[in-house]
Amino acid sequence: MIIQNTRVGGETDLSFTVTKNDFEKAFEISKLVAKDIGAGGVLSADEEIAKVSVIGLGMQSHSGVAATMFQTLADENINIRLISTSEIRISCIIKAKYAELAVRTLHTAFGLDKED
Repeated sequence: MIIQNTRVGGETDLSFTVTKNDFEKAFEISKLVAKDIGAGGVLSADEEIAKVSVIGLGMQSHSGVAATMFQTLADENINIRLISTSEIRISCIIKAKYAELAVRTLHTAFGLDKED
């Protein structure tokens, strides 16, 4: 995931994720690149995160998918740290310790645990 956000005052934040195996190297390179381009710096890094996504073509024709996802996570007190969307995918970055809970509750919220 790569997310760009503009803060008050016009400064731009860039957040991105990498695989856990690439974390240390990416963190060190990020600090070098920030210095090279005159950026304010690397503000934080966290390797204890997970990405959960809702994916499907049906999102184009069914409203409320994002609301269901966000409410389901909120009901379990799972804080969303980053959100990325496309026409067929909503991805949320959360604390890694909540990954299994998030997946189980989203599975239930979207009726994927019902037997036909």
